[in-house]
Amino acid sequence: MSKQEIGMPGPADGCSPGLLTAPLDEDQAVELARVFKALGDPVRLRLLSMIASRAGGEVCVCDLTPAFDLSQPTISHHLKLLREAGLIASQRRGTWVYYRLLPEMTDRLAGILTRPAGRPVGSPAGAEA
Repeated sequence: MSKQEIGMPGPADGCSPGLLTAPLDEDQAVELARVFKALGDPVRLRLLSMIASRAGGEVCVCDLTPAFDLSQPTISHHLKLLREAGLIASQRRGTWVYYRLLPEMTDRLAGILTRPAGRPVGSPAGAEA
């Protein structure tokens, strides 16, 4: 199920509120929790950072694996969870798989967590600061 199908809030929706402006419904909370769970592991967070910061926008799994004291299947498992969360995409080229960040999801997360300008946390929607 895609983030658009369940209406995950964020700037990509244009008019959907963020986490700090309106309560999440159950489907939104489940989807958002899955993304945050993927980010909640230090190895996955490092992998995402390595992919996102790579010049050229993509990185071969062969360049990711040596950075960790983990087996290749374990790295592949972590990458699979990041892919399933919608944070990265992959493309097989011959023997190797190349990964790239999906900036739509990181932009969406940033929007969800951003407090509207001029409104203190906890203020009712529409209230002036």
